[in-house]
Amino acid sequence: MQAAVLAGVLTGCSGTAQEEPRAASGTSVSASASGGAEDGASAGGGTAARSGGTIGADGSACELPVSFDVAEGWKPQAVDAAEAASKGSGDEVTQEIVDSLVRQGPVTAACEVDAKPAGNIGYLRVWTGARGGGDARAVLEAFVTAETGARKATYTPFTAGGLAGAEVKYLVRSELLDETKEASAVAVTTGRGPVVIHLGGLDTEEHRAMLPAYELAKRTLRAT
Repeated sequence: MQAAVLAGVLTGCSGTAQEEPRAASGTSVSASASGGAEDGASAGGGTAARSGGTIGADGSACELPVSFDVAEGWKPQAVDAAEAASKGSGDEVTQEIVDSLVRQGPVTAACEVDAKPAGNIGYLRVWTGARGGGDARAVLEAFVTAETGARKATYTPFTAGGLAGAEVKYLVRSELLDETKEASAVAVTTGRGPVVIHLGGLDTEEHRAMLPAYELAKRTLRAT
């Protein structure tokens, strides 16, 4: 039910939707590196992703407290959380679900980068919090705790582009799909508040195929 609600809510705001059934092609996004990516294998496994441009700065597809490169073929779209939340008005149950989809712990959905045009089923999602909303590790822990089915989280320190934060690798158990899948996220603090960049995916196979795009975002992360 949540996936269906998110598809309707975020499609209306940003032209994208929640993870959908696997495409028949099953292709993955990986290519030789450029635009800031280093040649050779990425830290996430597979070949480093080619940059398709940068988001985060004023005038870009998503204006954020940080900027980073998106993988070639991936499509970024801003998420208007206030507009998304208003779409659930009039139905208490739907409103509660919608609120939970645009807000997770102390952060709110601000941008999603769709992997489908590049051949994968999943999103790189960016969440932002209020200024003074806590250190990155605390924000990340609250973010993971707020996700239903999250478990076995492993946290490590993270730094990039003068930003300090934390990264987490964890598992998510879906009772609806009766399976467990991998997830990754990184959080940093900025002068405009904390930012969480999260990579999910339809399943673990899709998640791992999209890791080069996630590593590209981490490697090029800067404050705006």
